[in-house]
Amino acid sequence: MDSTHYKVLMIDDDEMIAQATAEYFNMFGISTAYVTSYDDACAFLDTHIISLLLLDINLGDRSGFDLCRKIRENYDMPILFISARTSDDDVLIALNIGGDDYIKKPYTLSVLLAKVKAILTRYEKARAGIQYEKRTAVPPDGIVRLTDRISLDTNTHKLTDGDTPVSLKAMEYKLLYYLLTNAGRVVTKDELLKNVWDDEYLCEGTIAVHIRHLREKIESDPKAPALIKTIWGVGYIMEEPGI
Repeated sequence: MDSTHYKVLMIDDDEMIAQATAEYFNMFGISTAYVTSYDDACAFLDTHIISLLLLDINLGDRSGFDLCRKIRENYDMPILFISARTSDDDVLIALNIGGDDYIKKPYTLSVLLAKVKAILTRYEKARAGIQYEKRTAVPPDGIVRLTDRISLDTNTHKLTDGDTPVSLKAMEYKLLYYLLTNAGRVVTKDELLKNVWDDEYLCEGTIAVHIRHLREKIESDPKAPALIKTIWGVGYIMEEPGI
């Protein structure tokens, strides 16, 4: 594999834990690097391609929460928080600022590896599917104008409000893109679970949470959505944007 591309980057100020986790993952063919500080993580991401992050909340004198917010300005890879902090408030903050999951220490390496493999498989399938659709379902320049202010660049997966970047998680992007490429028709919840999450047995509440987050980012009034409308008992319909 290209030395600039790793499947996983472990960010933890406890070097013993970070090194042990990276070595274990590498033993099983998941190329993994580790860093132990906020600044080292930023520098590493500037020069390497990473598919998934394992991020501790406590990074010495810096916060993993702050790092997550910064990362989400430019990257859409899955971020799994790993922390000894177990309060519900910490979990909610982690998920609301762009984390995809929250794993409490101590963890079992074999279980963590299985979880990471499953997420990587889904993420890479999602990106492959998006790349395929991109050739057939978006404007030549890749820019979809959702409103007069909100635009989605399908080449970079960036959402902007005017000139201001809007944080968009990987699964939020996939959900929004799927709705866009099926604009004007009702998309059922079962269809979304199967084609967006690749898991028809997930809880329907997962969809509702992601839809709510999307509306908060693209709707003028999330409580009275004009773009993503609910068809009660069935699913959702995306109004055709002014592409």
